[in-house]
Amino acid sequence: MKRKFSVIAAAMMVLSRLVFAQEEADVSSTAPVMNITPDEAVELAIKNNLSLQSSLVEVDTKKRKADLRWNQFIPSLDARITLGRQNQGTATSGFAPFTQTPLNSTLGLPAGVPDIYGVMPYSVDVDPQWFFQTSFAVGWQISVALFEGLRNIRLDYETGFISYEKAKLQTERDIRKAYYQMLLLQENLKLKQESYETAERQEASARAAYRAGLAPELQLLQAQVSKENKKPELDQLENQFKMAKAQFAYNLGLPTNTDFALIPREDAIAAASLDTRSLIADAAEKKPDIKELRAQIEYAKSGRKARTLQQNTPYLALSWNFAPNVIDPWTPSQWDDWFKKDGGNFSVTIGMNLNGLVPLFKEGQMLKDIDNQIKAAELGLEQMKRGTEIEIYNIILSLQNAQTSIEVMEKTVELAQLSYNSTSRAYGAGLQTFVEVKSAEDALNQAKLGVLSQNYTYIMGLIDLEYAVGVPFGTLSRGAGGSGD
Repeated sequence: MKRKFSVIAAAMMVLSRLVFAQEEADVSSTAPVMNITPDEAVELAIKNNLSLQSSLVEVDTKKRKADLRWNQFIPSLDARITLGRQNQGTATSGFAPFTQTPLNSTLGLPAGVPDIYGVMPYSVDVDPQWFFQTSFAVGWQISVALFEGLRNIRLDYETGFISYEKAKLQTERDIRKAYYQMLLLQENLKLKQESYETAERQEASARAAYRAGLAPELQLLQAQVSKENKKPELDQLENQFKMAKAQFAYNLGLPTNTDFALIPREDAIAAASLDTRSLIADAAEKKPDIKELRAQIEYAKSGRKARTLQQNTPYLALSWNFAPNVIDPWTPSQWDDWFKKDGGNFSVTIGMNLNGLVPLFKEGQMLKDIDNQIKAAELGLEQMKRGTEIEIYNIILSLQNAQTSIEVMEKTVELAQLSYNSTSRAYGAGLQTFVEVKSAEDALNQAKLGVLSQNYTYIMGLIDLEYAVGVPFGTLSRGAGGSGD
């Protein structure tokens, strides 16, 4: 009865395996396969990264402003033409003569007094009038703060460009590490598949021995259990590998069902020569994060200086305007010499904002706020340098540990391979049990996986070190990366 149940369970497992394989084939049949190297992946990711494209647009805007910053010296020009009509009429009052004969004799004034005529007050209502006005003005203002403002525009562009380069380097770092993580999954999957195939062969051998009466049923059941236990691990790793490829395709701007043909590392890793003190010194100057924060501090200091000069130094303003006008433009006679009715004026003004001289006013307090922001950024920069020093030290220490582990594990793989070969031959001769063969196989696979894991951990550690030190990717990792880079 137990044997019957075991046969039914085995049949159901085989059937489910066939169904799963069919579904898997259906999914992958439409997935394009793409041969790609880490360098090609980086190029594609940078090209299709929307965030980087948006940052590049901002950098281009700042570059244009920096290239044309000389236009700050161009005077302002303003020209206007106005045709209008009054909403209400005007009232005109005054005195008008009411006689053409002098009143001197009537008033009995002595001879020699100028002639006096009679006058009377009057008031006249005038209808609303149309008017035509023109205006042309030129203004130009210069101050000491203007020159620092030009420098501030250039620093704004440089800061934006450094931030863009930092984001691009972070993208490259993440893509390279993701590539090697997929390689590790791929080679781990190969080991699991080989282990599963070995388990299938062991099951077939145990079944043949059982049918021939050379082995007990327990040995066959052990082989079947060992094979079926490997199946969930293999399926889980396959799904994990699929998800990693889907995420990698997304980061590259490709369809998520894109399948990748990765280039595995073929040669052994060569230990990189690392000088801890020199690398820490380089990182303090060249790490992208430090360069970005240093540029931001310099930009803030320039802005603070420009604001200070604007508040505490005088400015010179030159202006010229010309505004002739015509009342009742529909009367042709009103246009006679209209161009000369307003000759305009020219002015030279020297001024200064006095609020900045009083620290308690908002202008002075704003400068203090900027000073505190700069001080906080400088403290953050110092903290980042100290953190980078610890980061470099830890990376180098982990690389040294990984290299030592690789050397030890490679010897372990050789011993585990010898042990497995010997145990397998003894099992074939009936001198060892299946459990002992399984134990030797597990030890061999574990040793191989350990070497693979440490190899790629070493390469990814070098990539992190390259970013932290601020050197081009491949300076340290290309020699250790084999043909995969």
